[in-house]
Amino acid sequence: MAAKSWKEWERPLLELEQSLAQLRARIAQEPEHRREELLAKVAEYERRRDQHIQVKYSRLGPWEKVLVARAEPRPYTLDYINAIFEEFLELDGDRLYGSDHAIVGGPALLHGQAVMVVGHQKGRDIQDRQYRNFAMSKPEGYRKAIRLFEMADRFGLPVITFVDTPAADPGVESESRGISEAIASSMLCMFGLRVPVVSIVIGEGGSGGAIGIACANVVLMQEHAIYSVIPPEGCAAILWRKPEEGPKAAAALKLTATSALEFDLIDRIVEEPFGGAHRDPLAAAEKVQEALMTSLQALDAMSPDALKAQRYEKFRKMGRFAEAVLAESRD
Repeated sequence: MAAKSWKEWERPLLELEQSLAQLRARIAQEPEHRREELLAKVAEYERRRDQHIQVKYSRLGPWEKVLVARAEPRPYTLDYINAIFEEFLELDGDRLYGSDHAIVGGPALLHGQAVMVVGHQKGRDIQDRQYRNFAMSKPEGYRKAIRLFEMADRFGLPVITFVDTPAADPGVESESRGISEAIASSMLCMFGLRVPVVSIVIGEGGSGGAIGIACANVVLMQEHAIYSVIPPEGCAAILWRKPEEGPKAAAALKLTATSALEFDLIDRIVEEPFGGAHRDPLAAAEKVQEALMTSLQALDAMSPDALKAQRYEKFRKMGRFAEAVLAESRD
C-alpha cells in the first residue's frame, strides 16, 4: 500500500537521520579517547544515509513526487524571499474586501534590481496553516495579487511569482465572493503586463489556484515539485469515488516536472540539492536564485509589446499537438 504522507514514506530515513544527529550531539560530551570511535560511527551513518537517499530518490514515482512536494520542512515562499531577496516589503489587502494570508507579496531587491514578488505561503504548524488557509487563497488573495501586478506594471518592475498551493479555496464564502472571476481576472492581468514575468513552482502547483499567478514569460519548476489540473486525491474522488486512489491518479495526471517539461508547460527544471530542497534549503535557494536571474536576463532585451506577445503565444500553443493528432485521425 502506498504511503499517505511524506513522514510515513521517509520514516526509515528520518529515523536514521535522527540517530545521526544524536551521535553528533554526543561527540562533544565524550572524553577524547571516545571521540574517534564516535566519529567513525558518524561516518558510517552518513554513508548509510547517503546510500539510502541515493536509492530512494533515484526512483521516485509520481506519487512519491507528490509526497516530497508536500514535505513539511520544504522551503516555502517566504523562506525563499528571505534567502534570495533584499529589502522585501510585504503589502497586504486587496482594497476591496479584506486581507488574505495565503498569498504574500510586495516589492524587493534581487541583486540590486527592484522587482515585485508574489507567492502562495503555507504554514509550518497547525496555527500557521489555519492562518494561511493551507495556502488555498480566497478571492481577495488573487485581487491582492492583481493590485501588486498593476503596481509592478506602473513602475516597470519585473514580476516574480512562487507557486505552491494544492488549489484555490473551494469554500462557499469564496464562491459567493467570486473566486473563479478573481482567478480569471488575475490571469488576464498577467497577460496584459508590459514587464518581464517569471514564475517558479516550488511545491504543489494545483489547479486554477496555481495558474492564477503563473501566467509568465518563463515558467520554472523545481525538480521534485508537482503541477497539475487537480490534486490527485480530488481526481481519484471524481473518477473512482475513492480519494485513497490518489497514487493511481497521480500517475495518470502526468504531474511531475519531467512531464511538464515534455509537454511544454514549463521552460526549465530547477535541480534540487541531494535528497530534496528540504534537506538543504539554502542550497535550494541558491539554485532558485540562479534560475530566476538567468530567466530575467534572457527577457531584458524584449520590448513591452514583445513580452506580452510572447506570453500570449506561449500559453495559446499549449495543447495544439492534440488538435493535430485529432486532425490526422480524421483524414
